[in-house]
Amino acid sequence: MRQPAHAATGRGGSGRRRGGASGPVTIEDVAARAGVSAATVSRTLNGNYPVAATTRTRVERAVRDLGYVVNAHARALAGSTTRTVGIVVNDVIDPFFAYIARGVEREATARGRMCLIAATQGDSRRELAIVDLLHEQRADAVVLVGGAVADPAYTKQMAARAKALAAGGSVLVLCGRPSLGPGVPTAQVGYDNEGGAAAITEYLIAAGHRRILYLGGPAELSTSRARLAGHRKALRARRIPSDPKLIQTGAFGRRFGYHRMQELLAAGPDFTAVFAANDVVAAGAMQALHEAARTVPDDISIVGYDDVPVAAEVRPGLTTVHVPLEEMGREAVRLALAGEDTDTNAPPTQAVTVGTHIVARESVAAPSKGARRQR
Repeated sequence: MRQPAHAATGRGGSGRRRGGASGPVTIEDVAARAGVSAATVSRTLNGNYPVAATTRTRVERAVRDLGYVVNAHARALAGSTTRTVGIVVNDVIDPFFAYIARGVEREATARGRMCLIAATQGDSRRELAIVDLLHEQRADAVVLVGGAVADPAYTKQMAARAKALAAGGSVLVLCGRPSLGPGVPTAQVGYDNEGGAAAITEYLIAAGHRRILYLGGPAELSTSRARLAGHRKALRARRIPSDPKLIQTGAFGRRFGYHRMQELLAAGPDFTAVFAANDVVAAGAMQALHEAARTVPDDISIVGYDDVPVAAEVRPGLTTVHVPLEEMGREAVRLALAGEDTDTNAPPTQAVTVGTHIVARESVAAPSKGARRQR
């Protein structure tokens, strides 16, 4: 259990007495108004010790009546946290990260925490620096979102930071990211990434497709590797050869989907269906198909991954794999704060995996008769 922050005692807060009295409001003033000890006020405000609901109500009413504000700087100097949750994403406008961030923010707010969001733009050095900064700020939790590159040096450095956070009573949460190795104190929220990719590939195979283009996703990123592994697994299960020419990895953006599809169409497509590594790539590819007068799904079927809003907005609607992104964000905060009332400084290593499922819309049909004859 985190120790009470004694900085909340004495003059560890500020405000002015209402009703004309002069001088800053102290924690003793709150205690007197609520009819409890100053230590109980401290425990209630810091949220690091069980307090009866009736006591908490009296303390919170006294705080409101007196206009008392906890001195967060003094609390931090005393060794407590600053009641914040940090979330580190690659890009704040990417819907995959945005919806997870929304889940983190909503759950953090519900638990009385402020949420700080930082973007790395794919720079691992910046990511490490941001984690260091959040550690210095004594955040209750640091949530890392999205895939990671397999780099032993980076993994070692991040593992060291996870241990430092745990030693200070905080926790590193890996959200949609692989483990840092055995014995590293983290919480982990994952989803059935490979299973979802295998299922959506099987969906195309069941519709009659054998020449399936896999499009998008950085080849070195763990998210991409898992989705490509699931795609290949489904092909193997149906004894369909995996053609290297049909694996077109790259970025996760709409621009990549659009331009790469233009190039492939110009070369003469040797595929009847497309598995886009995410919905945004799929939207770009669908735009290129439309401009080339190729109809979806009559000429070429296409599916995506993630089920972000664009999947329902494009026409025809995009069949995709639903990932409960906002729930993943909420779960990350739940795991991080689960141990705040236990007898240890940080919660034990925990892992939760959420499920994925296919959302069938209108972007898949059987291969055209002409395409079947060419096969």
